[in-house]
Amino acid sequence: MTTIKNPVIPGMAPDPSIICIDKRYYIATSTFHWTPSIQLFESADLANWHLIGSALNNEEVNLCGTNTPAGIWAPHLSYDSETKRIWLVYSHMVNMAGREFNADTYAIWATDMRGPWSEPIYFTSLGFDPALFHDDDGNHYLTILEWETREGYQAPGHIVIAEIDLSSGELISPWHRVTKGFTTRGCVEAPQIYKHCGTYYLLLASGGTGYGHGVEIGRSSSIFGPYEPHPSGEPILTSSPRHLFSLGDPDAGHFEMVNPDSPMQKAGHGSLVHTHTDEWYMAHLMSRPLEGKLLNPLGRETSLQKMYWTEDNWLRMADGSNLAKMSFMGLAGVPIEKEQLTDLYDSFEKKQYLPQFMTPYRQQNQSWVSTQKRKGYLRIYGGNSLFSQMNPAIMATRATSFIYEVETMLEFQPRHYSQTAGLGLYYDSNNWLYTHLTYLEEKNCPYLTIMQAKLGQRIEYVNTRILVPGGHVILKIKYDHGAAAIFYRLSAQEQWQSLGQELAVEYLSDEGVNGIPGEIGGFTGLFSFIGAVDAFQHQSYADFAYYKVTNL
Repeated sequence: MTTIKNPVIPGMAPDPSIICIDKRYYIATSTFHWTPSIQLFESADLANWHLIGSALNNEEVNLCGTNTPAGIWAPHLSYDSETKRIWLVYSHMVNMAGREFNADTYAIWATDMRGPWSEPIYFTSLGFDPALFHDDDGNHYLTILEWETREGYQAPGHIVIAEIDLSSGELISPWHRVTKGFTTRGCVEAPQIYKHCGTYYLLLASGGTGYGHGVEIGRSSSIFGPYEPHPSGEPILTSSPRHLFSLGDPDAGHFEMVNPDSPMQKAGHGSLVHTHTDEWYMAHLMSRPLEGKLLNPLGRETSLQKMYWTEDNWLRMADGSNLAKMSFMGLAGVPIEKEQLTDLYDSFEKKQYLPQFMTPYRQQNQSWVSTQKRKGYLRIYGGNSLFSQMNPAIMATRATSFIYEVETMLEFQPRHYSQTAGLGLYYDSNNWLYTHLTYLEEKNCPYLTIMQAKLGQRIEYVNTRILVPGGHVILKIKYDHGAAAIFYRLSAQEQWQSLGQELAVEYLSDEGVNGIPGEIGGFTGLFSFIGAVDAFQHQSYADFAYYKVTNL
């Protein structure tokens, strides 16, 4: 067996749900305010995961106006062997104001992971983090967190289970609450049912979404419980193994639970898979903070741990501990493919651009982004300001390394100061860095400059202006552990020139985007992007000759 390094999916890949179908492994992850929604990854060896597409890419959801960190939460994959259908259930979080957490839960199905997927079937608006379980008697069950809004009641709520009619989405049984007396870490969510040796096992994410995160488990002879907690009284997987009791805490960063001895933090929200080699693994989310800080620019990533069943039928990590590790043993007898590169390059010669490109808040379509308008270029028509949560014209990719370079060449002929195009780093509409061409009225000429957003504050670098008479420029940003250096050249024959001073952008991280002490501000992580703005007539466009990401 080969040792495999974590994370297996670096960069934004949170809330992983894993299944095995015909010796192939699939993971679905959350995408929040990004489209196409719900990333789908495939692997043959558990080490190399390839993005094969998205489940929601035909405008099934409208994410315009989505606040951080709402949007598409916690997709869950399951397979119904009786109908040979793959089911994917998810929540669309549409409001978080007032702690109301209004989320609508839907399911879609397909016979192939690459689709086509069915139209969404509405299930409930009771809470979020749903999962389906297909029992061997042909019955189907939905588990979900019942979100609690009332003062004086257990927060964030209870885990509930009901039998459901998959074709209509209607409940066959009442909801059954199953987590009374179950958890010690509290803030339980992401319930998932598994069956082993005739016993039902309930897997839970617990301890909040921060540094106290973990995975707890209970078991019962009846699917509706009561569920017996694990005899250890602790999570079976976490990155912070010391005891935490937070029952009644709706959620928190729990920064006091950081583990100084581990490069991995926030390990939790697990999903089990029984492999074709008769082994067990758990996929889970995790984060890697900047050294010496509690900031995670790469967001929540996906890792795997090998598991086993004890003689008394409890699930444990393979090494007997509950501390998630930065490596694990691979599948028995399965060779590892050549290590995949996480670098990206697109010359835009093909009709379809890289599937890694994502857009915040709006759908990608030919009306504003296309490789067909000019051969060998990606044309982006200017959208709203980058502060907008409605129609920004951004094509972005997940940052997957602490040190990397992102580069592009663009042509742009602005005619108004509110028309811009360029390259940048992005978290959400209130937090980004943007080096761009725009229009200088005094010179009747394009010029290159920098703008930044930090916690919603607009920062203009008015003393950093380079005239670009032809409107052609090559741009590069080097990101290095929370610092960004910007470079440009006006032709491929010139040397790179520095544009201004190195800028601090470590706030482009899950903890740095809202400034509320003790809380996690976002769930998505850092992106790099190319894009265009036209707040004048929505008619201007920029042509990008290539997009290149090199991890260093």
